[in-house]
Amino acid sequence: MTLEGYSLPRSPEGRASLVPRPPWHYVGDFLVIEYWADPDAVQAVLPPGLEPHPDPGRCAALFVDWQSCTDGGGELLDPARSQYREFFIVVNALLDGAEVTTCPYIWVDRDFALARGWIQGFPKKLGSIWITRTFGLECRPDPGIGPGAAFGGTLAAGERRLAEGAVTLERLALSGPTHNGPPLVNVRHFPRLAAGRHDEPAVHELVRARSRDRASSPIWEGSATLALHGAPSEEHDRLAPVRLGRGFRFTFAYTVDDLETVREL
Repeated sequence: MTLEGYSLPRSPEGRASLVPRPPWHYVGDFLVIEYWADPDAVQAVLPPGLEPHPDPGRCAALFVDWQSCTDGGGELLDPARSQYREFFIVVNALLDGAEVTTCPYIWVDRDFALARGWIQGFPKKLGSIWITRTFGLECRPDPGIGPGAAFGGTLAAGERRLAEGAVTLERLALSGPTHNGPPLVNVRHFPRLAAGRHDEPAVHELVRARSRDRASSPIWEGSATLALHGAPSEEHDRLAPVRLGRGFRFTFAYTVDDLETVREL
């Protein structure tokens, strides 16, 4: 009997796979905080082939409350398979003279999203992420969407608080955030365990994310705060802000079923 499934574990019927077969459809509420870090710290996390951005140290931190599904949509009626939260940092760079972003650090709170991210080239780790929600009612526990509405996000992992940020809305944005706007270029890396070949990864390639069917709500902007905290097994705090920009809040959707390999590393 042939084992079936897109990802491990493969099984007789294929239903046991942690990550289902693409396409993957996403929608999420985003908090985006634009900022600048130490340019040397940003350059230190750039993968081979990427050059520093002409605006040194440009970064963005994102808290996202996600829902996703495959074409059949069955995950939407089984929310444990569709809902998750993420925090990640992107830094700006150049690839062959064109603006790109790359994601050096990212945390997620569900296993299927962790494995799906590794397939796409995101270096995901498990964490606990919390984000202020809005429910569309004018009441005290709902911040709403409008001037003065405040949204916060936190990240913890390994029993330590690693990040916290907040955005207080002021007005509709004339344009969306720009620090996370350029295409994402990441590294897909899968190591070998065979003795003597630990430094010869089975997969080590620079990839560019591809998506389609994008849709966005109106984008609100306002003032922002961001703090990144150190921990013994983390290095993201080296990208702590030295200057803050604007914060943004919006809902965004897209579909993924493709990936471009830029080059082998």
